Amino acid sequence: MPHRVSPTERIRGHIDELFAQDKQLPEILEEVARLGAQLLMQAALEAEITEFLGRDRYQRATGREDARPGSRNGYREVTVKTTAGPVKLSRPKLRGTAGAFASRLFGAHVTKTNALESLVIASFVRGLSVRDVEAALAEALGDQAAISKSTVSSVCGQIKDEYEAWAKRRLDDVVLDYLFLDASFFRMHPGSPAEPVLAAWGITTEGKPAFIGLGPGSAESADAWHDFLADLTGRGLRSPLLVISDGNAGLIGAIEQAFPKALRQRCIIHRARNILAKVPAGMQAEVKDAFWKLFDTEDLKTKPGPDLVELIDHRITEMAGKYRATYPAAMKCLLADREGLTAYLRFPAEHHHRIRHSNFIERTFGETRRRVKVIGRLPGETSCLTLVWAVLDRASRGWRGLTMTAEGLRLLQDLRRSLLDPPRQLRPRTVTTSEDADASQNVSAVA
Repeated sequence: MPHRVSPTERIRGHIDELFAQDKQLPEILEEVARLGAQLLMQAALEAEITEFLGRDRYQRATGREDARPGSRNGYREVTVKTTAGPVKLSRPKLRGTAGAFASRLFGAHVTKTNALESLVIASFVRGLSVRDVEAALAEALGDQAAISKSTVSSVCGQIKDEYEAWAKRRLDDVVLDYLFLDASFFRMHPGSPAEPVLAAWGITTEGKPAFIGLGPGSAESADAWHDFLADLTGRGLRSPLLVISDGNAGLIGAIEQAFPKALRQRCIIHRARNILAKVPAGMQAEVKDAFWKLFDTEDLKTKPGPDLVELIDHRITEMAGKYRATYPAAMKCLLADREGLTAYLRFPAEHHHRIRHSNFIERTFGETRRRVKVIGRLPGETSCLTLVWAVLDRASRGWRGLTMTAEGLRLLQDLRRSLLDPPRQLRPRTVTTSEDADASQNVSAVA
C-alpha cells in the first residue's frame, strides 16, 4: 500500500486481503479477531492525536480555530503484549508542539497489558454507548483510561454509521436464485431471555454470495418474520426461485406470504435433528444413516426435475413404512412437509449440497455468540445488531459462491420463466365456419 496511507487503512486492507484467501472460515475469523483488536487500538491512538492537535491528517492549522501548533511526524512501531498474543501498533510521533503528547489510553510506555482484550471486546460490542465504553475503559485500565467522549465516539461510531447505511440501502439491483433465512439468539435486554436476530443471505443469478438483511425480532414469530421480509421487499428485493429455511411455522407462513411464487426448501439438517430426537440413542446411528441415504443421488442417472423428486419421494415413503411401527413419532416427523424436503432436487445438481440446508451461516453466528460470552448480556438491541452485522459483513466477503454451468443456467432460466414469469394465457381464437355463418343468417331471418 502507499506510504501515505494511514495505519488504520493498512489494517483494513489486511483484513480484506485475508478474506480473499482460500482459507476455512473459522481460521479466517480468528485472524480477523486479532486484526480487529489491532484496528481498534490503532484507531484509538490516531483519534487521540487528532484531538490533541485539533485537526485531521493533512489538514492545515489555519483551517481550524482550535488547532494547536505542531504536526505529525511519522510513527514508531511498538508491540503491545496481551493475553491473546502480541499486537503491533504504529505509535504516532509529533514535532513542533507546545507540549508533550502522552496517550491517555495507553500511557507513555505501555508494552504489556492483560486488560486490553476487555477494552477491545467491550468497545466493539458496546461501541454505541459512550457511557458504556468509558466504563469499560475504566474497568480495564483504571483511572488513567479517562479518555474524552469525542475520542470514544470517533473510535466506536463508525461501525454504527456503516450498519445504518447498509440497513437502509435499496435492493432493486439484487436478483437472487436462492434466499437463505435463519435466526440466532442473543441476550440484549436486561431481565429478558435471549432474543432472535433475523438474517437473510443469498446467491445471485451470477452465482455470487450476497448478505441481504439483518433485523431484530422479539420472538421468532410469524409477525416478526413478516415484518423482516416486508422490509426487504419494500426496499426492492424481488422473489428468488428457492427459499431455504428451517421448519419454524411462523417463518414458513411469512415466506409463503412474501414470496408466493418461489419454491420452499426445508433444511434437511434441521429435519434430521428433529427425527433423531424421537429415536432412542441406541438406534439413532441406524436411522440417521437411513435418512441421509434418502438424498444420495450421486449414482443416479435421473436429471434434476420432477422425475428426481418423485424418486426421492418414493424412498421417503419406503423408509416411513420400514420404521413406522417402531418409531411412529419419528416417521410422522419425516412425512410432515415432505414436499419441502425435495424442492431442491428441481435445481442444478452441482448446487444440491449447498441449497438443501440453511446451516451455512450458523458457523458465523456461533463465532459471534462465542465472542459475546466474554461480555455476557449485550447492553442493547442496537449494539447487538451492530456487532452481529460487523462480523457477518466481514465474513460474507469470504463466502464461496456457486458454480454456474451452461446446463445449470438453462435449468435456472426455465425455472424462472415457469415460476416467476409464466406466459400469459392468450384468449382462444373463435373460428367461424361457413356452415355456422349460414345457420346464423337463417336464425336472423326467422327472427
